[in-house]
Amino acid sequence: MVRHSSRIELSQSAMRHNINFLRSILGPHTDIALVVKANAYGHGIAPILKMGEKSGIGRFAVASSHEAAEVLENASERTRVLIMGILYDEDLTWAVESELEFYVFDLQRLEKAVTVAQKIGKPARIHLEIETGGNRTGLAFEDLDRAVKLIKAGKKHLHLVGVCSHLAGAETFAAHFRIARQVEAFNRLKKRFDQRKLAPEMYHLASSAASIAMPEVAFDMVRIGTAAYGIWPSPDVYNQYLLRSGQRELSHTLTRVMSWKTDVMHVKTVKKDEFIGYGTSFQAYRDMRIAVMPLGYANGYPREMSNRGHVLIHGRKAPVVGSVNMNMFMADISSIPDVQIGDEVVLIGRQKRNSISLRSFSEFSSALNNEFVSRLPAAIPRTIVR
Repeated sequence: MVRHSSRIELSQSAMRHNINFLRSILGPHTDIALVVKANAYGHGIAPILKMGEKSGIGRFAVASSHEAAEVLENASERTRVLIMGILYDEDLTWAVESELEFYVFDLQRLEKAVTVAQKIGKPARIHLEIETGGNRTGLAFEDLDRAVKLIKAGKKHLHLVGVCSHLAGAETFAAHFRIARQVEAFNRLKKRFDQRKLAPEMYHLASSAASIAMPEVAFDMVRIGTAAYGIWPSPDVYNQYLLRSGQRELSHTLTRVMSWKTDVMHVKTVKKDEFIGYGTSFQAYRDMRIAVMPLGYANGYPREMSNRGHVLIHGRKAPVVGSVNMNMFMADISSIPDVQIGDEVVLIGRQKRNSISLRSFSEFSSALNNEFVSRLPAAIPRTIVR
């Protein structure tokens, strides 16, 4: 089999550590749904399913029916799959037959779910998403009574697995006044369902940020994406957790699951005053040795790293020089002796005593950590390591 220009390694021990870290915060009575949308945040759905199941995860959440189909192909029979986003009408029969769980955030979908379930003789497993102030998806409060009547009337054909909502920005202190209003609205909603004797199996509201910073709103289940992959949702969440835990810094923190590597493609000498790569963005200020790597922005390595980023070669940091091209970029190895074609290059991860973090990519662009990793091409091979 021919080789790809880079490779991603996924640490099973890091995934297990992160899940256990979250469980230590949430306690034994809160279930974790591992979010694997966007190709498992760029980590790869198939390997992350295996890793998540080995870490005791029994429910995986996706953003579309297309992603759900990939999960079904790779998951064990006991695993539950939750579609939080788009589910086209033509896929609704398949979803009910496959016993998938899915969000319902309008009356039309609720009515169609009842109709499909009645037709095929299987209950639709729904999570009723309510609007609490995020103003994205969610059933309007004024439609709630109608929804309750539909659920009660169609109780033979509906399984109300969850009642939920989504917090709009729990990762930032600036949005906490808004989050507080949403939590208050959700608690009122929960009370209304309990009073109508229509309590679901679970209430859920929190994603990674709220689970860590506000575990009091974890309820019965949390939807964990970012944190499971070892990425802190934001500096605000990290600092808030420090305050809650009474520590100055964390001795046991989230651990990055992903490492990304390539190899030196070419080594050459560039004389002083010559330009490196396209244009005139970098001019050699001395005689230099550079290494050329066989990937660029088409392969997921951001153009924003031009003359800013670093890679690790022989355990030492080598600065990126010149513009990142579509399929290659260059790094200065003048101070790193004996670099040869084929030597390992670390783009994200650790090599000897040095490391390159995900945060280093977002420092030079407007892209979030999640945005960067979710854009890594699916064609890059992913391998599970210990």
